[in-house]
Amino acid sequence: MDLAEIFRVTRRRWYVLLPGLLLTAGLVAAVVLLVPVTYQSQSTVQLLNSTKATAAYDGNPFLSTQTSLTGMADSLARNLNSDDSVRELKSRGATGTFEAKIADNAQGPLMWLTVTGTGRAAVLASDRILTTYAAERLKQFQEQQSVEPRAMIRMTTIVVPQPPAAQTKTRLEYMIMAGGGGLVLSLIAVFYVEARRRKHPAATPEEAPQPVEAPEPAPAADTRVTAPRPTAEESVAEQTIALRTPPAWARSANRPAAEPRAGRAATVVAPAAEPLDEESTHGQRSHTGQRDR
Repeated sequence: MDLAEIFRVTRRRWYVLLPGLLLTAGLVAAVVLLVPVTYQSQSTVQLLNSTKATAAYDGNPFLSTQTSLTGMADSLARNLNSDDSVRELKSRGATGTFEAKIADNAQGPLMWLTVTGTGRAAVLASDRILTTYAAERLKQFQEQQSVEPRAMIRMTTIVVPQPPAAQTKTRLEYMIMAGGGGLVLSLIAVFYVEARRRKHPAATPEEAPQPVEAPEPAPAADTRVTAPRPTAEESVAEQTIALRTPPAWARSANRPAAEPRAGRAATVVAPAAEPLDEESTHGQRSHTGQRDR
């Protein structure tokens, strides 16, 4: 099926496609209203060596970078992501979600402190609270270990909390899912109706019933019995009809007195294979006998 066929089917079944498109538009509008735009603010901090460790570098902490600082940054990030730290941040007025991790592709003990929320101003304020809280937690760790103030690891802010930026990726994904899903379902409904109509075409108006013609009567069977024709093998005597006249005494006895004399009566005798009796014929021979001779 090409694009032209798809266009023809959708144009023919517009009454199915139109409600689907309206429903899809409603779903997209619901996503826009129900899924708010999120904002994100991020700051970057770095752990610095203690003043005691940087004395050899004239107090420049950036010249004294040790691998132990990276390990400390990882430990601090895990603590900031814990449930206790989240509760403490919320008690200070922070909102949204918090994330602390080592910066990607970092060449030193750099950390990203990120806050995500729905309010632009609230996100920025929460990121500032998180940055301050991270520095406090670093100091608490070392105080718990009774570290001298001159030997404590310090923290400095490299990038202050940035103005929140709108994060439309999640919202856009939901909108695409709603729009694409609604469009696909609408097309499926269109082609389903098209397939159903092709299998069951619309019923045509019933035609007037045609009168049923009575079947012609079959010709009556011929009940006459046709005598079989004689074959060539039958004898000549069987094919000959013998005409005999009754004797004179039989004719005089059967004729009425007032009846005028009539001609001889002819009697048809079925052919027989046996010879005629001479006594019954009173000495008269049949023509059959003559032919036999």
